Amino acid sequence: MADQPQSLRALFEAAKANKQALESATETNTDSYRSEVSAAIAKFEECRRVISQLSLFSRNESLDDVTTGDLQYLTVDYLLAELLQRSYSSDREALLRRALQYYESFLARLEDYDLLSPNDKKLYERYAENPKSFTLAPMNDAAARREVKVNRFREEKELKQKLEYLSQNQSRLQNDDDIPRQLYLAEISLYVHQTFQSLDMLVQELSMLSMMRNAPKPQESQHSDDPRKRNGADKTGYSERLDPSLAELLQKGRAGPLLSRDGKPLQPFTLTDRRTQLRQGVFRPGHNLPTMSIDEYLEEEKRRGGIIEGGEQAAPEPDEDNLDKADEETMKARAWDEFKEENPRGSGNTLNRG
Repeated sequence: MADQPQSLRALFEAAKANKQALESATETNTDSYRSEVSAAIAKFEECRRVISQLSLFSRNESLDDVTTGDLQYLTVDYLLAELLQRSYSSDREALLRRALQYYESFLARLEDYDLLSPNDKKLYERYAENPKSFTLAPMNDAAARREVKVNRFREEKELKQKLEYLSQNQSRLQNDDDIPRQLYLAEISLYVHQTFQSLDMLVQELSMLSMMRNAPKPQESQHSDDPRKRNGADKTGYSERLDPSLAELLQKGRAGPLLSRDGKPLQPFTLTDRRTQLRQGVFRPGHNLPTMSIDEYLEEEKRRGGIIEGGEQAAPEPDEDNLDKADEETMKARAWDEFKEENPRGSGNTLNRG
């Protein structure tokens, strides 16, 4: 039993030294820093195990029953929770809940020894009533939060000044046995003050992480009642797209597999550089270009029977240079005029005349 307290003291001092070295580190996003944090956490956890094994603290005893040298071990849970809050893990929420448990254990142990001030005791009761909604000031009242922040900053400054004074005068006042005890108690008061600030931040961060975890995931696509609008085309090949896609242009209207299961070609194909085709397709126009001229289109329509020929044709124009043809046409016209003079209109209809 005599060797175990000495082992606990050495382990605790080594863990605190590692923690102080981490606080002065400039680079915190490296593998070496993470490994050092993990090593310090492991040392503090070992301290908790030894403290529990030695039964240094009990709810059945008062503060006067605790020796001055053992008072410093009341801060192990706080130091461990602070390290966990700074560490890295893939499951941030689980890590914060673990730190939250150590903060609660730290406050509960101090409550047993009546080490909480009246103000801290009220805060602890508020936290115990509803841990998930604990806050130092209402979130929707900016003025109240600012006032609380200023007051707590002033209180923390006074606690640090008291702790600094006791630390600097400890060697000069070493004849006073009460100075080391006051030093440990001042350190505990400062840690209690910082614990409630950490609880305020932890509760907010855990609330945000919980909201992010329970938030509905965005749907990849909205399904419509019209089956044609689900994929842009139905089973019959209908599509609302005006121009064909690049894949259809590369296939040039051919559909289906190129080869059968036996390896026989099912349709003619040409081996080309697909990358070149894709590169050429990038600069193509957004509309379909004509594939034939108007004359070619009319010729194709005539071949398919889409153009009806025949009907009344216009009379050919007379050839003015052909004199014989002109005289013949003149004689026909004169003969027709003489026939009309000899046979006036209606002369042949002699029926029903009185």
